Amino acid sequence: MVHDALTGKAQSFRKRFRHRTLPALCGTIFLALFLLLVPLRLTSCAEYIPEQTVHYSAASTIVVGGDRAYPPYEFIDKDGKPAGYNVDLTRAIAEVMGMQVQFRFGNWSEVRAGLQDGSIDILQGISYSAQRLKSVDFSPPHTIVHHAIFARRETRPVKSLEELRGRKVLVFRDGIMHERLKQLGFARDLVLTPTPAEALRLLASGECDYAVVAQLPGMYLIRELRLSNLVPVAKAVVSEQYCYAVDRGNKELLARFNEGLAIVIKTGQYAQIYNRWLGVNDPPRVTRELAIRYGAMILLPLLVILAVTALWSKTLHKRVAERTTALAQEVAERNKALEELRRHQDKLIQADKMTSLGTLVSGVAHEINNPNGLLLLDIPVLKRVHDDAEEILEAHYHEHGDFMLGGVPYSEMRDEIPRILDEMQDGAQRIKRIVNDLKDFARKDMGQKSLVDLDAVAKTALRLVDPTIRSSTNHFQAAFHGSLPMILGNGQRIEQIIVNLVLNACQALPDRECGVFLGTSFDAEQGVVQLQVTDQGVGVAEEHLPHLLDPFFTTKRESGGTGLGLSVSAGIVEDHGGALQFQSTPGSGTTVTLSFPVPDRSSST
Repeated sequence: MVHDALTGKAQSFRKRFRHRTLPALCGTIFLALFLLLVPLRLTSCAEYIPEQTVHYSAASTIVVGGDRAYPPYEFIDKDGKPAGYNVDLTRAIAEVMGMQVQFRFGNWSEVRAGLQDGSIDILQGISYSAQRLKSVDFSPPHTIVHHAIFARRETRPVKSLEELRGRKVLVFRDGIMHERLKQLGFARDLVLTPTPAEALRLLASGECDYAVVAQLPGMYLIRELRLSNLVPVAKAVVSEQYCYAVDRGNKELLARFNEGLAIVIKTGQYAQIYNRWLGVNDPPRVTRELAIRYGAMILLPLLVILAVTALWSKTLHKRVAERTTALAQEVAERNKALEELRRHQDKLIQADKMTSLGTLVSGVAHEINNPNGLLLLDIPVLKRVHDDAEEILEAHYHEHGDFMLGGVPYSEMRDEIPRILDEMQDGAQRIKRIVNDLKDFARKDMGQKSLVDLDAVAKTALRLVDPTIRSSTNHFQAAFHGSLPMILGNGQRIEQIIVNLVLNACQALPDRECGVFLGTSFDAEQGVVQLQVTDQGVGVAEEHLPHLLDPFFTTKRESGGTGLGLSVSAGIVEDHGGALQFQSTPGSGTTVTLSFPVPDRSSST
C-alpha cells in the first residue's frame, strides 16, 4: 500500500510538473523575447577612462566597488560617471535604507584587492563561487549572468566548454570564468586579458581561437567597438549567480543591503532597473535545471504534506479496522460495552490525528506561501508584458510570416500564451487558498467570546456569499426566528461556519432550478439555538457521511474543493460546545444542523 501511495504521489508530481513548471518556462521564454524587442539606449562604455570616484558626502559613507569596464552591469560612461544596472540598483537600495554611498571604480583585480585591504566596503557585482566564499560573504543573487563562447565568423562553431580543450582561449583575468576554467584543467590553454573588451579585440584581430565572456557584456562590446567579425557560437554555456559581497565577517553591512534589495524587489523598482539595463541583446534563457529547481521549491513542500497525510491516514484506518475486527469476535453479552469502547477509541484517534496534523500544518504553511507569493507577484507582470508585446509580435507575424517562439510556431502560441498565464495564476491562487485553509485548520485560538445573536450573524454571512448564491440557484429562501436567545461565542468564527455550509450547499446543486433553504430556530427543551441549511443537491453517499469532517476529505476535488472547510468548521463548533449534524439522501439533497447551547444567566453575566 505504501509503495502504491508513493507511486501515485510520484505520478502526481510529474503531472504537476507538466502543467505548472512547463507553463512557467513558456512564460519566461516569452518575457525574454519581449525584452529582446525593446531597444535600450545605453551610454557608450569608456573602456580606457582612468579610475573615477564619485563622492557622496556623509558622516558614514559606504564605499561601493565596481568594474569600470563591464557594461551593461557597471562601467564608466562617456561623462566619466558610474553607470549601469549595478549602479542603479545600489542607488535604489541606498535610498530606501537611508545610506550614503560612494562609488569607486577600477579594473577588476584592483577592486577585488580593495575589498580585501578595506579601502572598499562592498562589491556590487560579483559571481558566487565556493572558492570566493572562503574570503567574502555573499548576498542572495540579484540576477543571473550567463557566459558565452565567442569566435570569429569563419571559425568552427563549438557547443560546450569541453570542445575548447587544446585551443587557445581568451578569458578575463580574475573573472569567474578564469576560476572555472582553471578548475576544469584549462590553465595552459588560457590567455588572460585585463578586461572583457581587450579579450574581444584580440579575438577580432586574429589572436587565439575563442573567447569566453559574459554574454550581455560581450554582445554590448561587440556593438560598441564595431567588432562585426565576432559572433557568439555557444550561448549560456555557464550560468552564474551575481551577488553583492563584503569582506568575510561584515554581516551587518551585508544584512542592510539584503534588506534593501528585498524592499526594492517588492516595490517594483528592481523590475524597472532590470528592464532598463538588462533587456538588451540576447536575454538569459531559463535552463532545464533552473526550471526544475524553482518548480521543486513550490511543489515539493506541498507534495511532502500530501504524502505524509495520506500515509498517516492509511495507517490510522488500518489500526481502526483491526480493532473493529477484534471487537466483532467478542461474545454477544459484551457487544454493547465493546461498541461503546470502539466509539471512544475512534474519538481519541481522531483527536490525535487532528493534533498531529495541526502541528505539521502550522510548521510548513509559510514555506509554501513564500515562493507562491513570488508567483502571484510576477504573473500579473508577465500578463502586462504579454499585452504590451502582443501588438509588436502581431506586426512581425503579418510582415514576415510565421516564426518560432519557444520552439513552437507563433501561429500556434498566440492563443496559448494567455491561457497558460491564466492557468498559472489560477494554480497559484488555488495554492494560496489551500494554505489559508491549512492555517485556519491549525489555528487553535478562538478569539474573545461575547454574547452573539445567531440571526444577525447568519444575515451577515448571507451578504458575504450573496454573489455565489445568485449564480448557483434561482430558489433561495431564508427564514429567521426573530427573537433567538443570545449565545456565547465569537461572531466572526461562527460566521465562517455558516459561509462554509452555504457554499457547500450551492456547490452541491446540479442546476439553477434546485434550491437552498436556511432557517434558524430555538429548542427550549434542549436549551439550544439551531441553524439548518437544506439543499436539493446530489446528496452524500452513506459511506461518506462518517468522513465529512476528516481533513482533506472532499467529493468535489475536481471543482476546487480542498476538504478543509468542514474540518475547520467542526473545530470551531467544538470550541463553542456546539454540535454539527448531517442528514443526506443521494439524489435528493442534504440537511446540515448547527446547534449552540444557550448560556444560563449567571454565566452570561
